[in-house]
Amino acid sequence: MWKISIFRTFILAICMIFNITDPVISYGQVARTDDLLRREMKERRIPGLQVAIVQKGKIVLLRSYGMADIEQAVPVSNHSMFSINSCTKAFTGVAIMQLVDEGKVALQAPVSRYLDSLPEKWQAVTIRQLLTHVSGLPDILHIISRPGYNKSEQEAWAETMTAPMEFTTGEQFSYNQTNYVLLGRIIDKFSGMPFIRAFEERQFKPAGMKHTCFGDSYDVIPDAIPTYRYISRLYGETLPEPKLTRNVEEFPPYRRTASGMKSTAEDLARWIIALQKQQLFRTAAALDTLWKAGVYNNGQPTQWALGWVTRPRPQHRAVTATGGGRAAFFVYPDDDLAIVVLTNLAGSYPEDFIDELAGFYNPAIAAADPVTALRMQLRQRGYEHAWEVYQELKKANAGFQPSETDLNDWAYRVQSRGKKKEALEIFRLNMLLFPDSWNVYDSYGEALLQNNRKEEAIKMYQKSILLNPQNNNGKRVLETLQQQ
Repeated sequence: MWKISIFRTFILAICMIFNITDPVISYGQVARTDDLLRREMKERRIPGLQVAIVQKGKIVLLRSYGMADIEQAVPVSNHSMFSINSCTKAFTGVAIMQLVDEGKVALQAPVSRYLDSLPEKWQAVTIRQLLTHVSGLPDILHIISRPGYNKSEQEAWAETMTAPMEFTTGEQFSYNQTNYVLLGRIIDKFSGMPFIRAFEERQFKPAGMKHTCFGDSYDVIPDAIPTYRYISRLYGETLPEPKLTRNVEEFPPYRRTASGMKSTAEDLARWIIALQKQQLFRTAAALDTLWKAGVYNNGQPTQWALGWVTRPRPQHRAVTATGGGRAAFFVYPDDDLAIVVLTNLAGSYPEDFIDELAGFYNPAIAAADPVTALRMQLRQRGYEHAWEVYQELKKANAGFQPSETDLNDWAYRVQSRGKKKEALEIFRLNMLLFPDSWNVYDSYGEALLQNNRKEEAIKMYQKSILLNPQNNNGKRVLETLQQQ
């Protein structure tokens, strides 16, 4: 009996050390989680990180690592508030779905039913098309991000409304902030309060989120920590090594439905629990609708659901949110599991390793995600073996098939971390797997340019435009290359 008592005491001590709120996971799971996160922090040079694991409706692990503020030598605590950037869109999806659940808004209705004075070509775009980024609207971010641009919201909005549509609504995907400005105005109007207050009253408070708010670098917020990024050029000069710098975030109030929140891993975990326990919706069907992918005009599913990204798999599906290349949370509805990882480094991309982390809590999850399976193999064998590894995994499992979008997104994340050769191999694999897609040639062409292979890049852009004559960006790049 004394041996059992000592063992229980040991387990409880471990739970206290690692901030495990409910001792239902093993010490081995905690240790592997710790090892993986420290490995990724070292490789990605992440200053500070928080993690929360939700299993069976409870937070089973909550932990903080590293430095919240490097200059002041302040460590990350469980109350440190991280910028979650575009993860905010998932909250906007919930806010709209609450209005749908109450009968105030219809997903298939045109935006013109709810907002007046919109350009004629905008009026038929549906609420669902706004949420899933297939609207084709001109992106206000492209306008306000121009060097030296310093105009008011009204001026920026007027300029956006006179810009041409990017494509026919429902035909393509384009990540677009204009969509979420419009959604914010709908929330203002039909919740009867400004969207910031609506989020607080209808999501933060019911979920018990005490360390969550809206803000950017110009707001003074207790417990909010700075964000960092590595840069390779400074004052017009190329640096010998990437330099860690503070990252200044600007989120004008009208854009904060898209990327304006700060939170903690614990608060986000509580919000996910509230969602799944039907504390934020009136009907059980609302959550299923929230996480259901949209559709293109041809009937094919979009990658996005309502403010969330879908990761459809034969088993162990996931719905996710990512923001700023520094924050991510994954929910595995069929496995009663969710994982939140927040960092203070832009470009750390925690979404790359969350499925691997989930594998410690359900081993089948890591194997179920093709990109994770590829990534884990290529870490060991080298990215130049991408095609060979794919064939081996396909032979072992006939159902193994990474999606074009997932491969493309992964390759861009790898490229953004300065790993141009590794990214090139992923783009090439995507081209081999999806030879009829105009977008894979466009992306591969861009990667070839990053690797100073101009002539090959020209051929890829030509192939892309042949498959999609409406690839206007590809046309502009090709014209520039041919004039050089």
